[in-house]
Amino acid sequence: MQDTELKAVVAKNITALRTKNKMTQLELGTALSYSDKAVSKWERAEGIPDAYVLLKMSEIFGCSVDYLLHEHSEKETLPKQKKRVNHVVISLISLLGVWTAALLSFIIMHLAGFTYPLIFAYALVVSTILLTVFNSLWGKRAWEFVIISALVWSIFLMIYLIFLHEGKNYWQLLLLGIPSQLIILLCFYVIRGGRHLSSKK
Repeated sequence: MQDTELKAVVAKNITALRTKNKMTQLELGTALSYSDKAVSKWERAEGIPDAYVLLKMSEIFGCSVDYLLHEHSEKETLPKQKKRVNHVVISLISLLGVWTAALLSFIIMHLAGFTYPLIFAYALVVSTILLTVFNSLWGKRAWEFVIISALVWSIFLMIYLIFLHEGKNYWQLLLLGIPSQLIILLCFYVIRGGRHLSSKK
């Protein structure tokens, strides 16, 4: 298959799948961390997504990458979008498990005459770590910045509370979150900029 033919086939498949799943070009672009202009370019057969984007599309549309690259008959049924309910349920169960374990530990220690509220600070850090992992596996890239920022701030908060529990108010530690947040922001700016540049080629 020639390059122009492949572009046309992929363009037709992307358009059909996007329409079938009732998504706009902007919604699909956002899910892929690309602009709607990039999606429009692919659907006009003026370009073709790279391997990573095709893989991400296959996950969104619930089909294989091979399906996106080959022509299909009009009678062939288009795959429906994968349900993400199970992923949400798994994430919620995991988070509830963390906080249930933290609460149980707190109650047991309290009944034993030892109050240790820092257990909830640890639970917060573990929760943000789990969210980071789950989002990288199943989530949208648009949430990455928020979740990673929450992880960094929860770590600084935990360290501060540990010292505070020992009677040392080192509030200055929280100031480290500001340059850390700026570093995260700049990293995401560089990564997103690189992706958008590649989409315009």
